[in-house]
Amino acid sequence: MHIGAHVSVSGGLWNAPINAAALGCETFQFFSRSPQGGVVKPITEETVVRFRETMKSTGITTSYIHAPYILNLASPLDRIFKTSVSIIRQELERGSLLGCKAVMFHPGSSKGQSKKQGTERIIDGLDRILNEYSGSCQLLIENSAGAGNVMGDTFEEIATFIDGTKQGEEIGICLDTQHAFASGYNLQTAEGLDAVLKTFEKTIGLKKLILFHINDSKIEFSGHKDRHEHLGKGKMGKEVFKAITQHPKLQKKDLIIETPFDSGREKDIALLKSFRKV
Repeated sequence: MHIGAHVSVSGGLWNAPINAAALGCETFQFFSRSPQGGVVKPITEETVVRFRETMKSTGITTSYIHAPYILNLASPLDRIFKTSVSIIRQELERGSLLGCKAVMFHPGSSKGQSKKQGTERIIDGLDRILNEYSGSCQLLIENSAGAGNVMGDTFEEIATFIDGTKQGEEIGICLDTQHAFASGYNLQTAEGLDAVLKTFEKTIGLKKLILFHINDSKIEFSGHKDRHEHLGKGKMGKEVFKAITQHPKLQKKDLIIETPFDSGREKDIALLKSFRKV
């Protein structure tokens, strides 16, 4: 189990491992391009060399890319759908160049059409993204908080996406604790975690669970809003995070915090490490 955080790439992608190490991270997540879209800088040979050099110098062995927020595989609009497919595929290729372990993305919103149509759109998008893809970077679907028409808030719905694709075996899951809590999975206690993991195993399979986003929640249970908080400062409390770090079935899963960008993040990382050592 490696513990880390989402970090800045200001000044160049190769600064991400340096920023991660400064926080005490053993792994990290970053945006390889602007999360709001726009023109993307190509990953040059120099960028690859410098990124891999700083990974080696910091001793960090795994890293993850978060796809831009603007993507929507469930969109009924062809322009948005095709752009989303293209960008996610590009991120997988970019991640492969850099040696990143995986790229995670949010499925999107079915607004403007039915949930069934949105599901069909996402399945089609996943097939297009992975068609003839041979890179080393894995694609991860991140669960959502389920606000409005947002897709992917239940394990059953995510399982439908994966089962419907031709390349379902290649797709993994990034489980965000705050999103799960907000969408109705009661992650507050060790017993609650066990119940959620049993449901996950039954519907998707724990072998698909590659990464956790570890976040407390500013909003109440089943509040269906994406609002992250520092660990132990929100509605979830500390017990479940201790349970995650110590759970025997989760020892090979990496943990990434996405708590607010302030001094509290170092405390979040230290807290998770302290739980792991008990």
